[in-house]
Formats: sequence, structure tokens, C-alpha cells
Amino acid sequence: MGWAYGPRRPANKMVTQILSAKAPEALARAAGILRAGGLVAFPTDTVYGLGALAADSNAVTALYAVKARPDEKSIPILIATLDQLPQVVLEIGETARRLMASFWPGPLTLVLAKSPTLSEAVSRTGTVAVRMPNHPLALSLIAAVGSPLAVTSANRSGEPSTSDPARVKQRLWGRIDAVLNGGLAPGGVPSTIVDCVAVPPRIVRHGPISEADILVATRELGRDASTNPSPHDVAPC
Repeated sequence: MGWAYGPRRPANKMVTQILSAKAPEALARAAGILRAGGLVAFPTDTVYGLGALAADSNAVTALYAVKARPDEKSIPILIATLDQLPQVVLEIGETARRLMASFWPGPLTLVLAKSPTLSEAVSRTGTVAVRMPNHPLALSLIAAVGSPLAVTSANRSGEPSTSDPARVKQRLWGRIDAVLNGGLAPGGVPSTIVDCVAVPPRIVRHGPISEADILVATRELGRDASTNPSPHDVAPC
């Protein structure tokens, strides 16, 4: 296991900064850490996420190491605007466009064809999971960074995700660069995942966006979403 993109981050070798989202400089500091290749935990509309710059292979490799996450499990991408999609996605079909229009920003992750320019550190397959969160702090952070983020739940692999920044601090203190404390994440449940590469689309994981809502959105195109297992394995986000 492991990637050849750079050295793994040593565990417990740093002081984790706690940045209050209420502080005027907190957002800029968190964005600067991410642009410099650091790891920052922050709230989304579902659970607390742990983010790295998606374009930085070494930062994404460090994200895997901190999570103790198997390399074959892809990391989802969070974006702030649709304009950022071409940086991570090769193409967008009509089904995906309809789901984006219906549920973004929000707790719906879409598995799409991966851009060939996106590092294999994010996904070793030809696909990538993408979401636009419905949380002002998360959107502002991604916008401040100016680039999509690779984001997975802020916990060690095998542990439950959390909406509580205190739990994030407890679990990841000394392993990540900062926690952007925006209070409790409002959702508490990881996003629904739909594989839009599969024909018909597959509901990979059930979440806040119900199967019924997905079926309504895809049925209008004559493409009902199935609930068959999918080979795409992504982290909660």
C-alpha cells in the first residue's frame, strides 16, 4: 500500500491549529494552509470533512495516511461552483446535469468520468466522486482556496463520521494542520451517492436525498436509477 507521490506525513509531529470561523482571519488562514499542501478539517452540510488540495498529489497522499485509508478507496471532490467541474471531470451527461440542477448545492455526491489531468492520488479508477456542499463556510473556504478540494470525513478509517468539531479535535489532534471550527455540522449524515457513469445510474449509498427523489429526477429522462451495488468505493462526504 502507499503512493509514490512523496513521503507520508509523520503521525503526531505537528501542532493542530484551532481556527474559529468567527475570527475575521480564520478563512484566509485555512485557505492558505490548504494552498500550501496542508490538511484542514471543516464543517459541511453533512458531516465534518478533512480536506486537501485536489491538485496536490502529496497533500492527497497525506490525507490517506492521516485517515489510515486503503489506497484503493477514492476520495471525493468538493467544489464551490460549477465552473470548477472541468478541473476534475471529463464529461457530464444529461442525467448528472439534471441531478445537479435538482440537488446542488446539497448532500448529493455524483460519480462521474474523471478528467485525465486529475491525479491518481485522488482516484485510481476512471471515475471521480464530486459534490457541491450546501454550507456557507465550506463554499467560502473552497472559493478562497480557488481550486477543488479532495475531502473525506474527518475521522480515522473505520471510525464513524462526526458533526462535532470537538470530536474531530479529539481524533485528529497532532495529525492535521488545522480545524476550522464552524460549530456543529447541520446534517450529521453522509451524502447520498449516485453513480452517473453506470447505465442506468446506480444509487451507491443512501443518504439525505431519498431514493424516491432520485427516481423522480431520473425518471423524467426515462432513466430510472437502480440500487444495484456499484464498483465505485468512495469515502463519506
